[in-house]
Amino acid sequence: MCLAVPAKVVAIDGAFAKVDVEGNIREAGIRLVPDVKVGDYVLVHAGFVVEIVDPQAAEETLAIFREALKAEEGAI
Repeated sequence: MCLAVPAKVVAIDGAFAKVDVEGNIREAGIRLVPDVKVGDYVLVHAGFVVEIVDPQAAEETLAIFREALKAEEGAI
């Protein structure tokens, strides 16, 4: 199963963006969505930005991920 992760764009350098996912900074290609701007929330899949998303939807998805992680940690 594949999963796209919401992230916030914190910097852009050419064809790549630095994105923040829960404090983890990663690099993602932006050629598929060239109109990305710093401050946008995006979906990242396999190292590429695939879509710009609504900030509220991104935060809701991240909250679900946090809940799932808490449940996983509690099960161990």
